Amino acid sequence: MAVLQTTRLTLRPCRPDDRDDFIALERDPEVMRFLNGGHAVDRARADPSATFLMPEGTEPHVWTARRTAGGAFVGWFCLWPEGEALAELGYRLRREDWGQGLASEGALALVGWGFEHGGYDRIVATTMAVNRGSRRVMEKVGMKHTRTDHIDYPDPIAGSEHGEVWYEATRGEWRGG
Repeated sequence: MAVLQTTRLTLRPCRPDDRDDFIALERDPEVMRFLNGGHAVDRARADPSATFLMPEGTEPHVWTARRTAGGAFVGWFCLWPEGEALAELGYRLRREDWGQGLASEGALALVGWGFEHGGYDRIVATTMAVNRGSRRVMEKVGMKHTRTDHIDYPDPIAGSEHGEVWYEATRGEWRGG
């Protein structure tokens, strides 16, 4: 995995010494609102089958995002392989860094890397339909809404009744068709 540089961010492969920063994200109820209903994650008691990623700093497809100026931790991004030519984009940022375009900046760099160097033909991303911020990020990086799934969860969280949206981009669209 390469180190990716944007105007304001440096994305580098995660390391075990990033773990405390990752855990701090999981402890913020607002960061976790659309993932588990806003409950701080206690890793000692976390459900091992949780559907969201809890990186340890050893995952081969997770990049740690830090501010280029000063090196402050911003969050993480991932491009998780779902098949030979398919990956799923994911990201989680500190609440203090929301609303500044950093999620779009990092996601754009990662999607570009995925198509140009990662060998992916298609990149997808999902979120709750009510997560407008994440949906805007997906749209800003050129992803298109492809479907909305409605799932009956055993313990639904607020907003899940509106469904889970899927976005995607293809290599051909990325290159301009």
